[in-house]
Amino acid sequence: MAVTASLGFWQLDRARQKIALQEQINQRADLPAWQTDDLLLATDPLAGLHRPVQLRGQWVKDASVFLDNRQMAARNGFFLVTPLRLAGSQRAVLVQRGWVPRDFTDRSRVPTIDTPAGEVHVEGRLAPPPGKLYQLGEAGKGAIRQNIDLGGFAEETGLKLLAVSVQQTGASPEGLLREWPRAAVGVDTHHGYAFQWFGLCALAGLLYIWFQFISPRRKRMSHGTDVR
Repeated sequence: MAVTASLGFWQLDRARQKIALQEQINQRADLPAWQTDDLLLATDPLAGLHRPVQLRGQWVKDASVFLDNRQMAARNGFFLVTPLRLAGSQRAVLVQRGWVPRDFTDRSRVPTIDTPAGEVHVEGRLAPPPGKLYQLGEAGKGAIRQNIDLGGFAEETGLKLLAVSVQQTGASPEGLLREWPRAAVGVDTHHGYAFQWFGLCALAGLLYIWFQFISPRRKRMSHGTDVR
């Protein structure tokens, strides 16, 4: 009982930590947007995750990648990722521009998405680099890929990439879907585990009471009845 109860309280403590993290994420989302210079001057861009940004720069069109097997709105397709070379700098950041369906009749075909030349204005929020899915073998180097390895992609393209990405928001004239899910920290999971541990604790207590008190008493009463 002591072990299961302690594990239950540990899960509740983890849940409290996750709630604090969720509140921090929500607070960052409400902060004023970082401009291009703010992002470039940030000592640790990862410290600004989930914060809104308004960036100026030029698309590196030739380095666009379609990440395969990505879902949005319960549909399977591509995430289009294009580096943005930030204005006034040689640094660049990966921009997750949105989701687009794939051609299942020709899996090697990529959609034609307009990528404007010249300086553009990009609104979005800071996010970790695109999540990685399970893949067999090494990452490819074509337009369609399962994953992007940030270090390898920087070496391949010659770009000085920041250690974050941007999930672009707002309406897309190119027809890209941008229904990015809000960051989830899994509080409900910890509450579920805590309920299980406390349930086991209660079960151990009930079994102890049954075998130590109720069952012996029933046996004594049964033997007494047999003697009479």
